[in-house]
Amino acid sequence: MSSSNKVRFYLPEGLRQSAEAGEHNFLTKVADVLRAADLDVVYEAPHFADARRSGYSLFHMERPFTRNSVTVRRAYFYPFWQIEHSHERWRWDVAKARFDPDGIDVNEAVRFYRFWQKRLYEAPLKNLGHDGFVYVPLQGKLLEKRSFQHCSPVEMIGHTLAQEPNRKVIAALHPKESYSEEEFAVLERLEAEYSQLELRMGDMDDLLARCDYIVTQNSSVAFSGFFFGKPCVLFGQIDFHHIAANVALLGVAGAFDAVRSSAPDYALYVWWFLQKMSINAGRPETEDRIRARLLALGWPV
Repeated sequence: MSSSNKVRFYLPEGLRQSAEAGEHNFLTKVADVLRAADLDVVYEAPHFADARRSGYSLFHMERPFTRNSVTVRRAYFYPFWQIEHSHERWRWDVAKARFDPDGIDVNEAVRFYRFWQKRLYEAPLKNLGHDGFVYVPLQGKLLEKRSFQHCSPVEMIGHTLAQEPNRKVIAALHPKESYSEEEFAVLERLEAEYSQLELRMGDMDDLLARCDYIVTQNSSVAFSGFFFGKPCVLFGQIDFHHIAANVALLGVAGAFDAVRSSAPDYALYVWWFLQKMSINAGRPETEDRIRARLLALGWPV
């Protein structure tokens, strides 16, 4: 078979072996679609990736080549996936799409939402409430303002404290991130200066269940908050921005004003985002959805 008909799956250790053995549900279905189109699928480590090679390429969460190349990434929860030309979620088609609840089957959306509420968060949802605090899930690079952010994460905490002088603010460090001594020092100074600020490590489920709302750059914790009926303020760009109070659009004060009265229909949005705009690898039409997506991205399937 010509090398121009070859699709190289550049996958990290572990995932590569799982996909090659046909044990990864989504990637196996992608490979089946490609083989049905007379394309040859091969599996290689990412360090072999070379844009000069002919044919097509697929990456997992990594930046794809500019030509004949895609990246795949989980849409926050299994078995939902996206196939994209960019590894940056805020550049994905779903991020650019307009969320229109009209035409969505409300009963189906509610059924779907309640199923995934129970599947993902059954235990913490039994303790659902509002304890009068703002939950700020932190990610990495706390002192740095990156291109997709309105300000640095530490400055985001400062804005939150300024907008909520009488409400407790709990900023939670990510348990899988590695923070520098300088970052810890800055956070400790803030905690000493502001009596309403509390620092924690992790505790996502408990904090989602009891907070009033969430403030983040673009953490997936905010999307998880939709299953708890908790609104969010976004200081960064991301794909699930549609029902959020977005600082880029509203300004800092405007976003905080908006989130305090926010009451989006979470069931409709979660259904639209996961079931309509993502590929559910557990559905019988998965291969048709994969084929349609690859065709839309210019692949010969």
